[in-house]
Amino acid sequence: MLYFIFQFWREAEASGAGWADSFSFLRILQYITVRAGLATVIALLLSLAFGSRVVRKLISLKVGQPLRTAEEVHDLAKLHGGKAGTPTMGGILILGTMMIAILLCANLTNPFVLVTSLVTLALGILGFLDDYQKVAKKNSAGVSGKMKLAWQGSVGLAAGLFLYFNPETSSYLFYSSANGPTPVSVSDFSFPLIDFAIPLGIIAIPAFMAILMGTSNGVNLTDGLDGLATGVTITVAMAYAMIIYLAGNQNAAEYLHIMHNRSLGELTVVLMALVGSSFGFLWFNCHPARVFMGDTGSLAIGGTIGMAAICAKQELLLMVIGFVFFMEAVSVILQVGSFKLRGKRIFRMAPIHHHFELKGWNENQVIIRFWIISMLCCLVGIALLKVI
Repeated sequence: MLYFIFQFWREAEASGAGWADSFSFLRILQYITVRAGLATVIALLLSLAFGSRVVRKLISLKVGQPLRTAEEVHDLAKLHGGKAGTPTMGGILILGTMMIAILLCANLTNPFVLVTSLVTLALGILGFLDDYQKVAKKNSAGVSGKMKLAWQGSVGLAAGLFLYFNPETSSYLFYSSANGPTPVSVSDFSFPLIDFAIPLGIIAIPAFMAILMGTSNGVNLTDGLDGLATGVTITVAMAYAMIIYLAGNQNAAEYLHIMHNRSLGELTVVLMALVGSSFGFLWFNCHPARVFMGDTGSLAIGGTIGMAAICAKQELLLMVIGFVFFMEAVSVILQVGSFKLRGKRIFRMAPIHHHFELKGWNENQVIIRFWIISMLCCLVGIALLKVI
């Protein structure tokens, strides 16, 4: 909305309308940084204003988080038993405030904004259905794993096809130190340590699917302690907001030798809206949590972060910046694989944050230490942008 207000004012000024001079301050709305800041503040204030009402409504609807039984998780049930009945589906607050901020502050005709917002909504709907089934059936099963993967894969396929065949989203310039600006495609991958783009062609589409499935499930697995996933989301989203802003600026992209698309910078507004809504949600989600985000929030957040990595053409850097999400997902894969192949577990429990709980770290220690790891990894990821 704010961007269209600026456009309306600019057309009025160009046509010589008398009132345009009185509203010359509207010219600041052309700047991505201004609208990204406004999106952060709007999402944060909306979360704080409506958070308590959302929590009370969820409590009245009796949508308490079903916990796994003592037989399933043994000692962990003793540590988390007091959380039984805490309302879940709080991701509605994140998703709602984020989307309002995007509608108000972003250029909705921008294809990067459009596809990322739709992916976020689509995975948020999947998460909502998963949470609803858990609450309705009073168990922790939810949507079947096969259906969840099929939904995520379909969303990833649709997003990949859109990015690949849309001329505005498929065309980039890669500024290598050797060859200067070289036209490349959205299907080309890059990493700051190598000074060239890796062409994948149509194979990039299943790669995009895998990235979205990995990030959405990675965030989902991280969401096991009060505020853990929310805090890590803030650091990762801020890091990618900075990278996307730089990748959308030709001079910055040329200096850093990264892939550039002139339409990309607008996606910064989306990521900063996520930052604002996450900060607001953390107010209610910090230990001891009054509400859990549930799959409604975690799957949607994973979709946003995955799309940010894909659009910025820094997919491989996601393993550094999103290291906590990556570590949580890998710990589950290793645990399951080890148990099936050797009949032995690597960790006391997976995801890995529960392993440290069972080793004697209290919940706050695990959360804050994982936040610190995430902050350090984000700083390393940003620093890697200028190594050549």
